[in-house]
Amino acid sequence: MEENKQVYRLQGLSCTNCAAKFEENIRNIKTVEDVQLNFGAAKLTVHGVASVDQLEAAGAFDGIKVQPEWSNEPERWKKRETITTFISLLFTIVGYVFYFKMGESHPITIGAFLTAILVGGLSLFKVGLNNLMKFEFDMKTLMTIAIIGAAIIGEWAEGAVVVFLFALSEALESYSMNKARQSIKSLMNIAPKKATIRHGSQTMEIDVEDVQIGDILIIKPGQKIAMDGEIVKGQSSVNQAAITGESIPVHKASGDEVYAGTINEEGSLEVRVTTRVADTTIAKIIHLVEEAQAERAPSQQFVDKFAKYYTPAILFLSFLVVVIPPLFFDGEWSNWIYSGLAVLVVGCPCALVVSTPVAIVTAIGNAARNGVLIKGGIHLEEAGHIDVVAFDKTGTLTKGKPEVTDIIPLADKDEADLIRIASAIEEYSQHPLASAIKRKAIRLQAVDYKAENFLSYTGKGAKATVQGTEYFIGNPALFSEMLPIHAELLERTSQLQAEGKTVMLVGTAQEVIGIIGVADQIRSVSRSIIQKLHQLGMKRTIMLTGDNQLTGEAIGSSLGLTEVKAELLPEDKLTVISRLKDRYGRVAMVGDGINDAPALASANVGIAMGGAGTDVALETADIALMADDLEKLPYMISLSRKTLTIIKQNIIFALALKVLALLLVIPGWLTLWIAIFADMGATLIVVLNSMRLMKKDL
Repeated sequence: MEENKQVYRLQGLSCTNCAAKFEENIRNIKTVEDVQLNFGAAKLTVHGVASVDQLEAAGAFDGIKVQPEWSNEPERWKKRETITTFISLLFTIVGYVFYFKMGESHPITIGAFLTAILVGGLSLFKVGLNNLMKFEFDMKTLMTIAIIGAAIIGEWAEGAVVVFLFALSEALESYSMNKARQSIKSLMNIAPKKATIRHGSQTMEIDVEDVQIGDILIIKPGQKIAMDGEIVKGQSSVNQAAITGESIPVHKASGDEVYAGTINEEGSLEVRVTTRVADTTIAKIIHLVEEAQAERAPSQQFVDKFAKYYTPAILFLSFLVVVIPPLFFDGEWSNWIYSGLAVLVVGCPCALVVSTPVAIVTAIGNAARNGVLIKGGIHLEEAGHIDVVAFDKTGTLTKGKPEVTDIIPLADKDEADLIRIASAIEEYSQHPLASAIKRKAIRLQAVDYKAENFLSYTGKGAKATVQGTEYFIGNPALFSEMLPIHAELLERTSQLQAEGKTVMLVGTAQEVIGIIGVADQIRSVSRSIIQKLHQLGMKRTIMLTGDNQLTGEAIGSSLGLTEVKAELLPEDKLTVISRLKDRYGRVAMVGDGINDAPALASANVGIAMGGAGTDVALETADIALMADDLEKLPYMISLSRKTLTIIKQNIIFALALKVLALLLVIPGWLTLWIAIFADMGATLIVVLNSMRLMKKDL
């Protein structure tokens, strides 16, 4: 099936009902095996064989145009709906000129209005009449009945105005949906289409699709990086805002990863390509964002179900408006037929149908541009309901890289001597704490001692011979087995542990010669992020850590967390998440996406740190913060809450305006003009309200 897979972009797709009908029509093509239509991204994937002409024929009922995936959109003024709208307006104006000069019933007046109706409403009538014959009642069916009815009872002028306003509404709705989809299009244009590679002593420019893994990219200052890869030569500052949302460029040197679509700001770089163009980080982001926009959020599912019963109800109400007053209250048939037609127009569910998808599409696109990958409308909505945020400690609230914080020499040793001995022993260890000691020794230029006869004590420490003396390094438990630990030493170690530090003792079998404190450094932004979450109204912020309770409490207190769960194994975190959900409601789990995978999956919303280049984070979590920091977390929660608010506003406004317009039927004030303005106005206000989600700062 993959060999016959074709991907297209669609134009003129602004209605979810039309999208569903278009998909069904394509599915009925005999040579098509399967089809997926993504309304949010205006993207069509066809498995099987189908020409563009066949696909456009399937969408002819709504004038849907099918183009290759990477094609450019035509200029706004050349679009079909724009042209027909202007022509319809022109003939409506001409009709009114003759209306005032020659009267409403003059053949030229009627001809002008009829032309306006046919030009502006031709595509509408094709679909509406076709639906009417099949007894399918959607928005275009209602409009077709209303306009034909207006013509039958001689309301040519109002029929022409209704068609023009409907055409204008369709054009503006199409423009608004395309505007909402710009986030995807802007992502597609981030990575260059050409790459400069070196073959031997020659350089050449080729299409990115032809670049192979292992090729060497040549990237000059100011150029965009065309492919994901690893720097093999040079160093530079790289602007990664397009991928991670970070505004500050990151220094990159030999061995560092770079991503397609990021900008090399200063030095020249040579980069070995590590992925094909279809597998770059930006390609994964685009794919995941499009899939996210295709997924129906709970509120959208509700609206779709509601609209299914709403349209027949409007038809029935219109019928009652037409027949009850003339039959039971001596009303004029012509007046109440007119009012019934107005009810059909005002009852069109346009605003209601677009109230949710346009908000979801806009919000997910905004998040993607700002370095937050939300993998579906359901996760966007869930994030807006979060009551509790649980954090993994290492690599999330902290940098995940322990550093030596204290060197306390005892006996006759000084700091330099103590770190020399410790680093000499740890030279043979791969433990993260050993790495911290070695880094500190290099900074202090204290690496001139060598160790022999190294032996590791699992979970406790190690020993080796340094400068002819056998030394030990490890936790207090290791030394308590060899010699008595006096009260002053216990007090010092307890004090360091209370500060959230891991304590290592250095000494011989006879005495302790020094204490080294090591701590995983807390991220500079962690405390302010926790404060922002509390300001957003979070009930609880909880840290989950494998550290001992004393260390965990010290870190939790310094960050202002409401609770700390310490001494946890990965499976224990899963249990804690389940208990938090039972006790507090919806829970988000923030972790690195690797050892936190079970907890991320169990939480209502799993949020992974450092999604850029991390397949596990992109696959495991519901939401990925592409930059390796927490600063996007409050933004993401604010965006989710704002989206929920706007969806509720849209639904309430769309229904309230229609109810208000329908109430005008009672005194007989509802005209076709008012009806179409109510329908069009509701749709435009819903769309424009959703556009507020495009703002970077919420």
